[in-house]
Amino acid sequence: MKTDVAIMSIILKDGEQAETVNALLHEYAPRIIGRMGIPYRAKGIHIISIALDAPEKEIGELAGRIEALPGVRVKTVLAGE
Repeated sequence: MKTDVAIMSIILKDGEQAETVNALLHEYAPRIIGRMGIPYRAKGIHIISIALDAPEKEIGELAGRIEALPGVRVKTVLAGE
């Protein structure tokens, strides 16, 4: 199956969603190349950056599931081939 490399940026305005986001990311763990999380206390938000290697459909599915959570924003950039 063809995969694509992507960067997914996640901003949690509601810290209570962190556990749910982490559970979703755990489901896709085999597709995650790397992850960085930054709590930005001055603004009261959490920033998560994920590097993925997965089929485009799975990348979109994960982004959609995370974006559906209240107080969570997601943007994804595909490397394309």
